Amino acid sequence: MSTAAESATGVRTAVVMTHSIPETEGLRAAVRVARAGGCSLVASAEEAAKLGEGEAANGLDVVEELPAAPDLCLVLGGDGTILRALRRYAGTPVPVFAVNFGRIGFLAAVDRDQLEPGLERAFAGDFEVVQLPGLEIDGVEAAALNDITFSRLPQGAMAELAYRLGGEEIGHVRCDGLVAATPAGSTGYNLANAGPILAWGVEGYAVSFIAPHTLSARALVAAPRDVLQVRNVGQREAVDIAFDGNRERELGVGEEVEVGFRDGVARLAQLPGQNFYNRMREKFGQLAG
Repeated sequence: MSTAAESATGVRTAVVMTHSIPETEGLRAAVRVARAGGCSLVASAEEAAKLGEGEAANGLDVVEELPAAPDLCLVLGGDGTILRALRRYAGTPVPVFAVNFGRIGFLAAVDRDQLEPGLERAFAGDFEVVQLPGLEIDGVEAAALNDITFSRLPQGAMAELAYRLGGEEIGHVRCDGLVAATPAGSTGYNLANAGPILAWGVEGYAVSFIAPHTLSARALVAAPRDVLQVRNVGQREAVDIAFDGNRERELGVGEEVEVGFRDGVARLAQLPGQNFYNRMREKFGQLAG
């Protein structure tokens, strides 16, 4: 996960994505600041439909298909919307700059109380870019940017999973599931499992277990080149596989898949001077009170 300074030449075209319940205050400000900076703000027809016919939609360039290579993708929403934008522009040079309109907004560049100055910096190109790694499984085109989760079916029996790393069998665990998480995703489901937090920049991924029924199931950190092999050794039921919380497929009884680490999948915009540790203090400190 590397960081590079973005060019300060300014942003001429930006795609905007919003929360499922869009924040019209944020969108009005984005349109105003984009115009002042000579930037065209582009939205999909689906995005514009969420806004209706009100004032907030004025000033948007509405298109049927989003451009493949805008200068920037601007997100007005929480971590779920940010992940959607990162997946949309994964594998491209497009940075995603987010203003947090959600609860935590761990991936956001600025919070909503810094809306206008944050937007000014975004459209001026005054930000750095963090290269985010991902996790992938053969047969699934997109990579997961937060985590890949193996979990028992709803109302199903406990899962039984065997797992190997670097070709060596580590264990066979009866549990509700297993989570493989990137550094960016290590503060999500993995953290809820008491898994290790990985700072941004760590090359590797975390493996943790959901409600394991054994004292020997320990969370661990895998090296980036070590492939994780997960096999469903249960006798009766398949296991769900989800990428960033979105169900992708099932792992049938007796089936095995390989999870691999891939660097540089997506580009996340952050303000200069921000780092993982002050983000941890600011975001998770809010939950303690």
